[in-house]
Amino acid sequence: MKRLMGGLMALMLGGIAFGAEFDDLVAKGDEYDVTFKSDEALKYYLPAEKLNPNDASLLIKIARQYVFRMDGLGSKAEKVESGRVALSYSERAVKLAPDMANSYLSVAVCWGKLTPLLGSKEKVEASRVIKQSAEKATKLDPSNDYAWHMLGRWHLALSDVGGMVRGIATLVYGGIPDASLEEAERCFKKAIALNPNRLIHYVELGRTYAQMGRKAEAISNLEKGLAMPNQEKDDGETKVRGRDALAKLK
Repeated sequence: MKRLMGGLMALMLGGIAFGAEFDDLVAKGDEYDVTFKSDEALKYYLPAEKLNPNDASLLIKIARQYVFRMDGLGSKAEKVESGRVALSYSERAVKLAPDMANSYLSVAVCWGKLTPLLGSKEKVEASRVIKQSAEKATKLDPSNDYAWHMLGRWHLALSDVGGMVRGIATLVYGGIPDASLEEAERCFKKAIALNPNRLIHYVELGRTYAQMGRKAEAISNLEKGLAMPNQEKDDGETKVRGRDALAKLK
């Protein structure tokens, strides 16, 4: 009995130590994640993954680092490779946590980052996955502002797809799903209502209004987004798009 109790105690203590080590690694990775130091964050997240490879939330965090790394890489091939690694982690998260909105949102974000680097045929397939994933995320968590944002980005991007891409889509897939600027507007306004502190929502709403020919509303939203302080990794890139759109309106 004493030997059995001793064995059980050792297992319990081992589990506690395991859990503490995992939590400590994730916490240290989080410190670098919030400051957008992806390579440093991965030094802690990847060992944590070895301890618990089935933690969907951790897989999403790892995917985010590989997306963040893309802008700092030198070649297109390196960017695509990092994006596909990010996508693989996101897809694992979906399989492990099919009821978690952020799993699907992560897939949409990864494909969104990869799309400009892909050929026309793969862009078409990526667009379908982005829409499906963003819609799934909004259904699972209607309060997720970035899920609504990604759905709005899909409508904004697809409403202006060129003839060559549409031709390929029609030939290979029977066409691209309908997209509309009105739906993009609805999604971005929903995102703003849920989280008015993300400048990207205002910039993309402004760009939507610019395409709709609603100049005054476009300028108002673009200027509001551009006046907000940078808080997220891609805010600088977003402001470049915003300034370009604003310059065309003035």
